[in-house]
Amino acid sequence: MTGRNDNFENDGGNSFMVDDLIITLQHAIEISRNWANTGWPATFGPRNIEVVSLEQAKALPRNFVFSQEAVNYWNQVQLTGNDAADAGQKALDALKNGNTAQAIDALYLSQYIEKPFAESSKLWSVLYETAKTMPGT
Repeated sequence: MTGRNDNFENDGGNSFMVDDLIITLQHAIEISRNWANTGWPATFGPRNIEVVSLEQAKALPRNFVFSQEAVNYWNQVQLTGNDAADAGQKALDALKNGNTAQAIDALYLSQYIEKPFAESSKLWSVLYETAKTMPGT
């Protein structure tokens, strides 16, 4: 996600408290649900035409041979982002109810769902690794 500050960093310390993680999860859920809108650089066709969002993919001229490939890619990003956010919401609900183990399980699912786009999204895997370092886990 070049030029964006949506990446989450884990400094390896245990200072990342539950309240901080709750706030971060709320933000992450929103980011994940908007992956197809905010996007990241993705190229299509032999000329490597850059298409950075679903909206841009849908606006490609019909005669652009790879327009359907771009639309399909960004539709998949949208579905994946929503699925990862749904699991993230389960993690958020679990944390709010004091169930850290269930939250970590849900974050594991989020980062697993994210894997096809993890190089570009860089969101759920960091949160999962961070959650595993919380005291009492």
